[in-house]
Amino acid sequence: MRLTFLGTGTSFGVPVIGCTCANCTSSDPRDRRTRHGALLALDGGNLLVDTPPELRLQLLAAGVDRVHAVWYTHLHADHVHGIDDVRIFSSRGRGAVPTYLARELRPEMESRFSYIFDDRVAVARGTSKPKLEIRTYVENSAVDVLGTRITPFRVPHGPVDAFGFRAGSLGYVTDAKRIPAAARSILDGVETLVLNALWWGRPHPTHFNIEEAVEAARDIGARRTFLTHLTHFVGYRELAAALPPGIEPAYDGLVVDLADGAGQ
Repeated sequence: MRLTFLGTGTSFGVPVIGCTCANCTSSDPRDRRTRHGALLALDGGNLLVDTPPELRLQLLAAGVDRVHAVWYTHLHADHVHGIDDVRIFSSRGRGAVPTYLARELRPEMESRFSYIFDDRVAVARGTSKPKLEIRTYVENSAVDVLGTRITPFRVPHGPVDAFGFRAGSLGYVTDAKRIPAAARSILDGVETLVLNALWWGRPHPTHFNIEEAVEAARDIGARRTFLTHLTHFVGYRELAAALPPGIEPAYDGLVVDLADGAGQ
């Protein structure tokens, strides 16, 4: 199993429009962060995690030519609104792309993107729309995705909840303020962990700051933890130097080889 970080920024991305801070004007490519997205190469194919607005550019940059399924963590715009870029994968004659999301989110997804999910919405001759087959999951219950057992769990994300997941030796949490007991139990024994972390110091109502993410990582005890969903208030080099051993910043394009994903 292999994890590729497609996008490691927040909803603003980095550089932030109109900002001339040191990180927004940095020449280090690791300081350029598009909105959140990831790709898991599983035994049965490529699983795309979220569809951010820059999805097309992310897939081109990573050399990805096939996506076999999509997994949604939640429905905030920076995680969903590149959904139309999945169209290329269904329009090549391979049929509908299996699309996994929490059961409770299905009505909103179908309403927000009715042009995709309402079969009564026809497209003009010679044009196309994404063909996505919704498959729902429920928290704490494993589902088989492309031959890999994935267990979703609920995490608080301000006024809404998001869903992290475990796939074999990987634990993945992109938007969370804390790790509840049920989620912590599912994450027990992971070797690689992904956590969101915005900045140093001040707390945020819906996300970990860096100190909170480090504390959560230490509690979970993974051999490696990668921080994602980073803001322009932190630069890659400075953050990497300041983090404790075993914890490091992710960056767009980072590829991490993982242990076999079949277990848990």
